[in-house]
Amino acid sequence: MNRLFLALGASLALGASLLATMAPAQERSTAAAGAEVYFIAPRDGATVHGPVTVQFGLKGMGVAPAGIKFDNTGHHHLLIDTDQSELKLDVALPATDKIVHFGKGQTETTLMLPPGKHTLELLFADYQHLSFNPPVHSKKITITVD
Repeated sequence: MNRLFLALGASLALGASLLATMAPAQERSTAAAGAEVYFIAPRDGATVHGPVTVQFGLKGMGVAPAGIKFDNTGHHHLLIDTDQSELKLDVALPATDKIVHFGKGQTETTLMLPPGKHTLELLFADYQHLSFNPPVHSKKITITVD
């Protein structure tokens, strides 16, 4: 009997994970013409001491909390040691230790990064955590934490 429940539980878990990876693509909001997202601080190539203060800049669009739908607004996502080109942009961005959501509309954060080289990239997304079309993302920067 225990084996039956174990097999049933494993089958349900496998089915749920397959459904999650097969999530249908969603229609992405159109980015405002000329919209840009960028880092105010730190600068590309900087050597910094932890904790690291990161400030986000935005031109051509506005910041609004996740879940609040206003035209030409969204919120920031910080990609840490991750490349935007590796993400599925037609589904909601996952929240992980490498994809940090700022769904309250924050434009600054403090990170505790281990010593060494790290890459940072900003990706701006709409009220549903979907990347805009075309993506509004920053240049990837590299910093060194000593």
